[in-house]
Amino acid sequence: MTTDDKKYSVTEFLKVLVPKINATLTSEPEFENVGFIIFKNGKKEYYKNTSFSLNSFAAAEIAKDKNYTNFFLKRMGYKVPEGQTFFSNKLNSRLSIKRTIYDGFEYAKSIGFPVVIKPNNLSRGRLVTKIGNEEEYYETAEKIFSVADVMLVERFCYGNDFRVLVLDEEIFAAYQREPLKIIGNGISQIKKLIVEKQNDLVKAGRKADIDFNDYRLTQNLKRNNYTMDTILDRGIVFQILDNANLSTGGAIYDFTSKIHREFKELAINITKDMRLRLCGVDFLTDDISKPVSDYTLIEINASPGLNNFASLGAEQLAIAHSFYFRVLELLEKG
Repeated sequence: MTTDDKKYSVTEFLKVLVPKINATLTSEPEFENVGFIIFKNGKKEYYKNTSFSLNSFAAAEIAKDKNYTNFFLKRMGYKVPEGQTFFSNKLNSRLSIKRTIYDGFEYAKSIGFPVVIKPNNLSRGRLVTKIGNEEEYYETAEKIFSVADVMLVERFCYGNDFRVLVLDEEIFAAYQREPLKIIGNGISQIKKLIVEKQNDLVKAGRKADIDFNDYRLTQNLKRNNYTMDTILDRGIVFQILDNANLSTGGAIYDFTSKIHREFKELAINITKDMRLRLCGVDFLTDDISKPVSDYTLIEINASPGLNNFASLGAEQLAIAHSFYFRVLELLEKG
């Protein structure tokens, strides 16, 4: 696979790498999101998207639950956002501890706006929202409870968003993520600028999940007194979404060669303490190329991938190849 192929799914990486170790790959042909590998020693391993069997089931399940993860990380001395869970009506009817959507708003007021609210166990930044007032809170909370039973309300923390990818006590990649933004040219409407941004992402080999009907986009437009038809003056920057997830079009900046030794050690220790072998560790901090002074650990991911990272260029593509090759070696070894 070359940088011209513009296909950076896990299956595409495995198609290239599996023959190099004399293994075979069978993937579901329609979407190619799942498959299994037969190694030359006869061992079989399944994968689904970016999920492999390197992590234990229990540790991976805890990592999916943001509240449990924060509980354990805080007990181990790591700095995590202040937060609390709240439950859907269905779940409140079964629990002895009841925390309703209304309690969530009172809690948000007590820690002070802005806050971040999000589903407790969904991934890819889905419904993660920065909230500034009561109207935004209830709009978002109702959407979350339509798809999840547990919502997490957290104090909003400032800083640049970094992910560090750890595999068996080795740092394979580190990168900064920025929220999706557009820049005005004095001619084009916001909706046209978003379409152009979406096309640029596709050309770079990235999946562009920019939803024009995303309520978070609507909220940001309203905060700035914009509509989709607004023409931004030249040089005016509009942040479409507040979350920096790459799955929603966030920008990527490679820090793999720049990450400071102290942040490497911190990410490795967090991964080990959570009993994981493979982990994406997400920090809010000023700069991971400098010694650790202050940070907030906002999330860990037990099934991180490098698909979007690989779209940056040949050097990052080579890092992704190296990472997935190491994953294959470890899976074969067991």
